[in-house]
Amino acid sequence: MKDADLAEPIRCILSDVDGVMTDGRIIYDSSGVETKQFNVRDGLGIKLWMKSGFRFGILTARNSPVVQRRGEELGIDSIQQGFEQKLPAAMETWQSWGIAPAEVCYIGDDLPDLPVMRQVGLAVAPVDASLDVRNQAQWVLRSKGGEGAVRELVDRLLRAKNRWEEHVRVS
Repeated sequence: MKDADLAEPIRCILSDVDGVMTDGRIIYDSSGVETKQFNVRDGLGIKLWMKSGFRFGILTARNSPVVQRRGEELGIDSIQQGFEQKLPAAMETWQSWGIAPAEVCYIGDDLPDLPVMRQVGLAVAPVDASLDVRNQAQWVLRSKGGEGAVRELVDRLLRAKNRWEEHVRVS
């Protein structure tokens, strides 16, 4: 199926965090404070997606103040943390937005993401996702988690929807 056909109905992206927006490592400093490293290009991609009139949400099994801060900094529509069973939380999110499952793109990297990936219109995985997740995905990206996977996804969706050029400024 062509990118344009898969992208056409998509109105929102829901994203896992660890292994998608980050490289999956969890780092604790000597005081026990958790740190994560986010790719700035993913942040711009999320902003471009939302500027285009679409919704973006985070859905993660863990709870992290760092994720909350990054999500708020980007103005992300929904930040859902602490959901080991992701499908009920995902359904609640898209239903609250008035969006059908076929209009949802979900990007995930590991087994807890599979139930959501099986229900949405477009399932996506970073190249370093687990084998089962890559096998479930309609799109397997070239980027690894934490290395611009979300940005690659947004670029691909916006280009397929013929919405990319509105963001490109030629000087």
